[in-house]
Amino acid sequence: MTNEELKIKIIEILPTANIEDAAETGGPGWLTINIEPGEWLSFAHKIRSVDTLNFDFLFCLTCIDWKTHLTMVYHLRSTVLHHNIIVKAKLDSKNPEIETVSQIWRTAEFHEREVFEMFGVNFLNHPDLRLLILPDGWEGKNPMLKDFEDPVNMIRL
Repeated sequence: MTNEELKIKIIEILPTANIEDAAETGGPGWLTINIEPGEWLSFAHKIRSVDTLNFDFLFCLTCIDWKTHLTMVYHLRSTVLHHNIIVKAKLDSKNPEIETVSQIWRTAEFHEREVFEMFGVNFLNHPDLRLLILPDGWEGKNPMLKDFEDPVNMIRL
């Protein structure tokens, strides 16, 4: 499926989506779909279940701290149809939360736990939201946030 065909399908599913085409600016050719956090769960269900999209593999999930807000970034692939997209959702840095997609893509369960502990994003309805990597006592410290102060290494961004 071409990027133009993907754009048409995605707009049919989510008319409010803002779509950027990296191929138009010399990038790798993947579409980036910017959505509102409240639209994510419904959109995720649809792009996973619609036969002509079939995004069956969530291969990367991360977060970016821009100081003014956080951005969730999801990389998805259809292993059957061989196309990729990136989905981004801007979160409020004071209360970052978004629905979990671990019931749609099982790989999200651990990725979301990592983002939870490193950035403090609350994944609503996650089945097991607790620390994954950091030891006990690090709850709520979120060391990947730009305002994190490391008393040992004195790193400031």
